[in-house]
Amino acid sequence: MSPPRRVVIVSPYALDVFGGVQEQVLGMSRELMSRGIETLVVSPEGGAPTSETPARLVRLGGCVSIPANGSKAPITLSPVAAQRARRAIENFDAEVIFFHEPFAPLVGYGALLGTSSAIRVGTFHRSGGGPAYRFTKPLLRQVIRRLDALVAVSDRAAVTLRNATGVEAEVLFNGFEMNRFAPRERPSVPTILFVGRFETRKGAHVVIEAVKSWREVGGPEVHLIMAGDGPDGANLRRLADGDSAISFVGAISDAEKRHLLGESAVVVAASLFGESFGMTLLEGMASGAAVVASDIDGYREAAGGFATLFEPNDPTDLRRAISTALAQTDTQRHEARRHAEGWSMQALVDHYLRIYDRCQARR
Repeated sequence: MSPPRRVVIVSPYALDVFGGVQEQVLGMSRELMSRGIETLVVSPEGGAPTSETPARLVRLGGCVSIPANGSKAPITLSPVAAQRARRAIENFDAEVIFFHEPFAPLVGYGALLGTSSAIRVGTFHRSGGGPAYRFTKPLLRQVIRRLDALVAVSDRAAVTLRNATGVEAEVLFNGFEMNRFAPRERPSVPTILFVGRFETRKGAHVVIEAVKSWREVGGPEVHLIMAGDGPDGANLRRLADGDSAISFVGAISDAEKRHLLGESAVVVAASLFGESFGMTLLEGMASGAAVVASDIDGYREAAGGFATLFEPNDPTDLRRAISTALAQTDTQRHEARRHAEGWSMQALVDHYLRIYDRCQARR
């Protein structure tokens, strides 16, 4: 079958906030557009996206942050936005709509309840259920019935969906734009990089405690860069206590993130729980850095034996992992980079288009 001419991608989250879902939406839109497939991205209102895309953007409804999976989700709760999203999608006349996190209100609901005849594919990222899933099962099942195909980004996300609804999803992966990342010349003092939201779940405090401990026991000179912002920012700065080896650089752009990754000797992903997939691990590997990650479900698949794992929320074990990572050979880093190549956005979009073909054949 021929590929679709027009595609809609629905993000429930504002695109000006860094997040795994947003990065997948923007990366997928770039890959589709590079193939000559006209693409519309629908999301809540916000500032400039964290990375550029040639796709057309339609952003609807003011954004609020609500607690979700130990983090804050930038969504819209406006029913008017849901109606406008439905109209925008129907006017675009797409052959397929890709819904990321279809259970997240509210932009996607309008499109799901609309009259568009497009194929509807839902991609589920969430790892871990919670009370909201238990109390809204009837609504979740209604959403499921409106979808032609279900995809989960990891085994853990598939289990979460199964527990919430009793249905199975095809497990793919999160796509990765390898050509956007590359090693750079590194400073003489090894840089350890943390990139992420400053909230307890992301484990930023564990990284700071580990580096302070590293210095207290007389470890070799290192420089920790903390890139991000969030509700724990002030507490993290107090925890660092003016240590000259720890720098806070604030929120960064996508280009700045890639620059820092390329210069870093070690990239640390320290989440305590709640990650469905470790995209940061792959970005670090592709940038030539040694990767250290907490040993949680969402990270093991991406790690694939090429990252040094440590016990979550354990600064002492993280210190041990950093020491191991700093001793990585060039050969080990090259092998990790080859591992990252196996998760390409190009291959992921190929999978999605095959799903579209299968759904078309069933109609």
